This record gives sequence, C-alpha cells and structure tokens, in this order.
Amino acid sequence: MRERSMAGNLSNSAAPLTSSLSKLQALNGLFAIHKKQGPTSADVLNMLKEALLKEAGVKNPNPRKRKKQSLKLGHGGTLDSAASGVLVVGVGNGTKMLSTMLAGSKKYVAVGELGKATDTLDATGKMVLEKDFEHITRVDIEEKLKSFTGDIMQVPPLYSALKKDGQRLSVLLQKGHKVEAKPARPVTVYNLTLQEFKPPLFTLDIECGGGFYVRSLVDDLGKALSSCAHVKELVRTKQGQFTLEEHALHEGQWTLEHVLRSLQPCSESETGTKPSKEHTD
Repeated sequence: MRERSMAGNLSNSAAPLTSSLSKLQALNGLFAIHKKQGPTSADVLNMLKEALLKEAGVKNPNPRKRKKQSLKLGHGGTLDSAASGVLVVGVGNGTKMLSTMLAGSKKYVAVGELGKATDTLDATGKMVLEKDFEHITRVDIEEKLKSFTGDIMQVPPLYSALKKDGQRLSVLLQKGHKVEAKPARPVTVYNLTLQEFKPPLFTLDIECGGGFYVRSLVDDLGKALSSCAHVKELVRTKQGQFTLEEHALHEGQWTLEHVLRSLQPCSESETGTKPSKEHTD
C-alpha cells in the first residue's frame, strides 16, 4: 500500500510539470522582455528559453537543441550587447509576426560623447580619433539634427549584425578580415530631439523605422559638427506596441505565468509573412 501511495504521489507531482510544458509549447504570440546591458540579444533569448523550460521541468535544458524540448522563440530586431531595453519576442507562430516588429517604429534614448570616435561607434570599441568639441553649442546640435530627420540615407556600421557571405560583419572584423562598408540605404527618422547637453555628453530622444542604426547617427552627427562622437549609452524604450515601462518582463519575471499575462496572441491570418532577417541597434 505504501509503495503504491508513493508512486501515486510521484505521478501526481509530475503531472503539473507536463501540463506546464504543454502550455508553454502551445503559446502563439508576441511579448516583450528587458534586455540588460552586456549579453547579446541571442544570448538573452537563450537565457529566456532555458528559464522557461527549466520551470516546465525539462532537466538541464539546452536552448540550442530543438528536439523533444522544442520551444520556438525568435526576437524582433537585434540590440547591441552594450545596449539595453525592449526586446520583442515571438513564440510559436508569433515568430512569423516579427517582421512587423522589425519594420515598425522604435524609440531610443541615446547618450553620445563628443570629441572621441571609436571603431565600433560605441563605448565598447577602441578609440580611433580625438577632436576638439569646445566650439559646439546646444543650438549647433539642434540645428544639425534637422538634417537627420525624415527620410535619409545612412551607412550601417562595420561592426554590426549585418552579414557578408553568411557571416556577421562584426565576426569577420574580429577574425582580422578586411570588410568594406555596406552601401548607404534609406531609413526613416520620425522624431529626433536633443534632451540634454552637458559637454562632452548629449542625450537624444529618437523615434525611427526599421534598419536604422543609432551608432551611425551619432557618428555622422559628430562629423557634421566638425568633431567626432560615439554612443556612450543606448536604451530602446519602445518597439512597435511594446514599451519598456509597461510591457518588458525583467529577468525575475521570465515565468510561464508572466508570459501568459503579457502575451499578445496571434491568429492564423496574422502569420502569413516570413520573419525578416534585418537587424537594428
């Protein structure tokens, strides 16, 4: 009797875990997480997958292995490892909706530093140029920002998630390969305002469309001001309908309960498009 009772308890305790995994694998839609500064967007996605599978009772989950423990996740646009903020995640059929996130409006707060340029165009890179910036005034910056608003042409950074022959440009550069800049491409800037100016630092509020690089903007702005500049800090505050303040789940909230609560479900009619491979920062 005792053995039977113990077996019954074991099977009962396993049932909720099986149920959790089934619920997890049945999810279809979009939700947002908070990506912290440091890890890559791909790393954060794997950490999220591992946390959800572990909660569902998958022992030693390997997020890169898809068989049996399959949980289909994707993200809607790369954030640089040095950047933080909203990262939209598609789960199940929701991954087919991510192209909308890539093409849609995004908002950023960027802190730039005048007088120093780096090879990566942000604070993670090696300084390649130093120039005077004492001549630059708040009015100068505000005036120059007008030429970076609307439909503009922009050259993406060399250190980026864009690819050549199937490999990321940033990876090729790290391996010592010579990489040519991608040609300038059309991007859209809906709003661009200077929030704060405390030389050498300045803070920009940016609303832009898909394919836009904040690092390129800050680099180009520095040149336009007869100096140079790089991104010191970057936060994505909004992507599509998801805002950092209202929707992004922090690491402690990466649970089935929180995902279910914040999930924007998708219908079959919404998932007809394939996910785009375009990346932004």
